[in-house]
Amino acid sequence: MNIERVVGGGAIVALVLALCGCGDGGPSASATAGPSAPGVPVVRIGAALSESGKYAREGKDVRDGYNLWVEMINARGLMVGGVRHKVEIVYYDDESNPDTTAKLTERLITKDRVQFLLGPYSSALTKTASIAAEKHDVILIEGSGSSEDLFERNLKNLFAVLAPAGMYPKAALEALYAKGARTVAIAYEDTSFPTSVAKGAKKWAKQLGMEVVVEETYPKDVADVSGIIAKLKAKNPDVFIGGGHYNEAVLFLNAAKEHDFCPKAMVMTIGPSSPDFVAKLGKDTEFLLGPTQWHPTMRQSDPDFGTAADYEARFTKAYGRSATYQAAQSTACGLALQYAIEQAGSLDTAAVRAALRALNVSTFFGQIQFDDTGKNVVKEMGMTQVLDGKIVLVAPGAEQLERLVYPMPAWKDRK
Repeated sequence: MNIERVVGGGAIVALVLALCGCGDGGPSASATAGPSAPGVPVVRIGAALSESGKYAREGKDVRDGYNLWVEMINARGLMVGGVRHKVEIVYYDDESNPDTTAKLTERLITKDRVQFLLGPYSSALTKTASIAAEKHDVILIEGSGSSEDLFERNLKNLFAVLAPAGMYPKAALEALYAKGARTVAIAYEDTSFPTSVAKGAKKWAKQLGMEVVVEETYPKDVADVSGIIAKLKAKNPDVFIGGGHYNEAVLFLNAAKEHDFCPKAMVMTIGPSSPDFVAKLGKDTEFLLGPTQWHPTMRQSDPDFGTAADYEARFTKAYGRSATYQAAQSTACGLALQYAIEQAGSLDTAAVRAALRALNVSTFFGQIQFDDTGKNVVKEMGMTQVLDGKIVLVAPGAEQLERLVYPMPAWKDRK
């Protein structure tokens, strides 16, 4: 099994080793990012991430976001009570499996002796990681678990920098309502995050006076959505909202084109805001809408990464591709931990937790302020639209709304 060790963000040494992932024979690739120089104290952080399985694509974005923060903080040092520290992240592949995430989080805490945790991708995996973190009283800061039920369990160690899932459809529905949309169709995976998105969509639609004309669910790892598309098409909605992940976005897009389903607007929670999605599916992605936690044209900044545009430039230089919002929110997790540690002047869990509770900072990702449940209560969502192959911010804001194309052209009318 390959193990990669990233030395200071530079050379990669590949080893072959038989690893027994959690002491139970399960396979898990591990890696360490950001080893320190000799004699410099180290803050050791752990993360179980999806290097394989359903969430491998998003897992890579999360890991790259974490590593960009490690590169930044190790260049200047993490100040803890006046002493400069380096940061090291120990990674394992959770294979996109919640049970594996739970076991690996246990391993990171009990065997690797990490002092803090950064979250995996998805609400489902974050939930199992948070159970282990709470059990061992280790702080877990995450940017990829937005389902509201994560924050209804009275946990003291879970902190999320992103807006919760129910906020995903808000900017989209407000903008589309302003353009004349009045009816909505919703299809979503019957799991935690998509269900929260759907609940949010129904809530915001009702507040705006829009009618939800059809609501469909589908199981995890669905392979065919043609039947759902037929039901949606029969209702002729103004807006389609698809609550799921990258793979389902591909399925819905292909099925919509095949069955000539073309509402006036198509909103997908994951996919259209991803440069990789647009590059791979090409012209078929034109006019698709995607909620986004972050966009490089948003107006926000911090002393470490500068503006959102500065972050985009730094990420592109490091990885040769544009940053997704999944990458940006992962870097923001590191910033939140960094600011809390430096404000606490300590690595003591209670002291850092208190600093997180008091945190109210502006970052390139947006404002971060946690409530008593660990949610970021001030983070706003945006909405993007694919226009001429580019991912353009079209909400919120009057200037952005002028760019929004509504209704989108029928499939047969596209060049």
